[in-house]
Amino acid sequence: MTMNTGSKVKPAPSHWQMAHGRSLELGARGLIMGIVNTTPDSFSDGGRYAEGEAALAHALALVAEGADIIDIGGESTRPGAAAVSAAEEQDRVLPVIERLTAESPVLVSIDTYRAETARLAIAAGAHIVNDVFGLQKDAGMAGVVAASGAGVCIMHTGRDREKLADVIDDQRLFLDRSLVIADEAGIARDKIILDPGFGFAKDTDENTELMVRFSELSAFGLPLLAGTSRKRFIGALTGREAPDARDVGTAATTVILRLAGAAIFRVHNVAMTRDSLAVADACLAMADRA
Repeated sequence: MTMNTGSKVKPAPSHWQMAHGRSLELGARGLIMGIVNTTPDSFSDGGRYAEGEAALAHALALVAEGADIIDIGGESTRPGAAAVSAAEEQDRVLPVIERLTAESPVLVSIDTYRAETARLAIAAGAHIVNDVFGLQKDAGMAGVVAASGAGVCIMHTGRDREKLADVIDDQRLFLDRSLVIADEAGIARDKIILDPGFGFAKDTDENTELMVRFSELSAFGLPLLAGTSRKRFIGALTGREAPDARDVGTAATTVILRLAGAAIFRVHNVAMTRDSLAVADACLAMADRA
């Protein structure tokens, strides 16, 4: 396995189409998806924003720091997290989505694998569905996305299944199936972003190899999102045990993955990511002029 550190892959310009007639230009600069967890057991912020007012204030603060999208989730996806009911998830996220979209023009994503939560979130104002099971857990999800016109983040996961040994082969296996589901539901390709799912049933070596080989995912011909923020493998690489001490390591992955072709970065620390992307985008602009 080799990595050409001199190569840079700037995503081709495109427009990501979303619900409520919104769209987002991709490729010109790295974009930021700020994370808002309305959960009491998030691995990264320990329930700091579980209460609605705190979640809303945090979302608006991330917008002020430069977030292009706010991703709102009501169920923790950390390993071993307790499942919550659909009703509880909806009680956590819907009021925040309604208030945020009333107070800010920022694009809003709902982080859920449940079709009914996605449907209600879009009705409340969300523009994007972020499904960590890649349309493969709830059979109704693809239909909700198609009917609403929402943008969709289709994420790869290794959970609850046997993986292939090669990290890129496993990406192809899982994401190709997700794209078939999307095609059969009538989801247009300009609605879709792919996320390789850093940290989801992947060990440190697998996550590191996925970074090294990230540019190979351009073969899908779709924009790519990277979600490495504060993940356990960054702690393993840096020796930082506390999740909120991993922001510098996250910033390093942001630069690496932007140069390798990622278009959007899902992060907790928006301000640091903005600065990291300024450096990476300057390198890409220089490469274009060379």
